[in-house]
Order: sequence, then structure tokens, then C-alpha cells
Amino acid sequence: MRTERNLTRLDRVFARLDREPERPAHIDVPRMSRHRIALFAATLAFYLAIVWLVVITSWLVRLDWQVMFFRPYQQWPEIHAFLDYYVVLGQRGPTAVMVAAWLGWRSWRQHTLRPLLTLGASLLLLNITVGAAKLGMGRLGPHYATTIGSNEMGLGGDIFPSGHTANAVVTWGILAYLASTPRARRWLSAVSAVVSLGVGLTTVYLGTHWLSDVVLGWAAGLLILLALPWCEPLIARAEVAILDLRDRWRERRAGTLPAPAAPVAVPVPFTPRPTAQEETAAARETVAAARPSRAPVYLPPGPHTPRSERTPVTPAGSRRPPHTERLPRGATASAARPLTGG
Repeated sequence: MRTERNLTRLDRVFARLDREPERPAHIDVPRMSRHRIALFAATLAFYLAIVWLVVITSWLVRLDWQVMFFRPYQQWPEIHAFLDYYVVLGQRGPTAVMVAAWLGWRSWRQHTLRPLLTLGASLLLLNITVGAAKLGMGRLGPHYATTIGSNEMGLGGDIFPSGHTANAVVTWGILAYLASTPRARRWLSAVSAVVSLGVGLTTVYLGTHWLSDVVLGWAAGLLILLALPWCEPLIARAEVAILDLRDRWRERRAGTLPAPAAPVAVPVPFTPRPTAQEETAAARETVAAARPSRAPVYLPPGPHTPRSERTPVTPAGSRRPPHTERLPRGATASAARPLTGG
């Protein structure tokens, strides 16, 4: 009779992860080195400089208007259909599904949840930082511009920085970040750079973003990729917590009880050691208490007499009436009785 239960798809996934509980040694986890910190600081300074140039309506804003009046989609209409599909590589939904499928397979092969958790952390940072900047600056796009030559800031828009560009940098750049070898990291970095550059320029061609939006989107996405090593300890703790939760769910499903808790030591009060006399008296009391009690023996008073001459004795006393004139057996009557007559 078969007693094994059928494994679900989730059980098979966790069983695959259990085959190697530790992260493989050949996977290099990027660290926040001095070189990376310098790149992060330079990118942040470039990000702030772009924002400042747009806020003060500098030459960058005039360049935005010149590109918009050039109308690239009218100059090269033959590539319009292709770029309508190509720009999908920057949309968050489709790209997140494609990259998550690839990283899920990587997690299956490497027996670790780190690729998927890293993707989730990067998308979370992208939504927070880029979303907050969009809503905070409120810039209108080229199709909704109201005044020629203005920066269109603070008017309720949400295109600065470009979300398509930043998403392309992060989503495809995460593949290079998680590469197992330096050679694969170089190739994937080049591919992700070309894809994100093409997505940004495509949005300018279609007229949905200013050129400065795209430049700021590239900087915003690069900042997230450079800051990911700071999130690695949190990602590692999240992986341990998820696997621990998995183990508890398995125990609850199997109906096993948790291991009993260790007994708590109770302090014993100090008592002085008894002396030799106290030990001897206690031993005597113990022996006396252990002896069986005997019934009291009732003996007749007086000297020892033969059994035939003994008076039956009970706890209430003798049952024979006293006979003062009776002599013990063996005595002569002449000695005991007085002589009468002459």
C-alpha cells in the first residue's frame, strides 16, 4: 500500500533549493568598493546637475524644445512601427515578467533565492526613487506643453525622469549585476547599456519625453544599480527568513509538534549541613519508625508459676476469683492446715 503523499509544485521547488543550502562558492557577490562609491557619487552629482539645469531653464531646456520641434517621428516614419514594439523593452510589466522568468531559472539552478530577491529589491528602489521624483517635480511632457521655452515644471506632470529609461537600465542591468563570471558581466553590461540607450532615444523619437527626461532616467537607473551592494545584507536576511518560514509551513502541514523547550533551572535554597549528632538521631528515628509496632503483652503479677497454676489473664484482669485458702500443688496439707482437736 502506497503511503507517500503527492508532492506539489511548490514542494518540488523547495526540495530543489534544499539540495544545496549554501550559496555556491563560484558566485561573486558585488561589494561596495571605493571604486563603486566614487561612481555612485559622480552619478549622483550628475543627477543633481541635470535637475538644476532644468529648474533654472538653462540651455538644456532650449535643447529639449529644439528636438521636440524637429519631430523625429516625422523625419523617419519608416521605423515608427518597429520602435512602437521596441519601446516595450522599457515597460515595467513585460520586462519584469521576462527577467523574473530568467532569474527564476537561475534560482532553480543555483539553489538560492538571491536572484529573485535582488530583482525585487531593485524594482522596489526604482518605484520609490523615480516615482517620488516624478511626483515631486511634476513636469509636463512634450505633447502637453503649455508655454514655448519653459521648463514645464510643477504643473502636475509625471515624466521627469523618464520611467521607461530608468526601468530599462535597472531591469536589464540586473542581469549583468547577477552574472556569475566577469566575462558574462562585461557582455551583459554592454547589452543592457545598448538596450536602455535605445529605449531612451525611442521615447524621444515618439515625442513622449524630453531629451533631459531620458538623460535623468539613465542616471536614476544607474544610481540604483550602484547602490545594490548596500542591500545585499538585507537580501541575505530575507532569504534566511523565507526559508525558515518555509520550514515552519512544512512542519505545520505535516502535523509535527515543535521540539519541547529546554527545562528552566530553578534555584535551590541553601540549607546548612547537619552535624554528626543530628544525623545519628535522625537515623535512630528512622529505624524506630520503620519497626512494626507490637501488641502489649499482659502478664500476671507475682512470681513465675507453672502453666497449670497460672490464672488466665485478659486485658480486663483475671477471670478466676481469688482463693486465699488454696495451696499450690505439691504442698502438704498438714503444713498448710491448722490442727484441730486434742
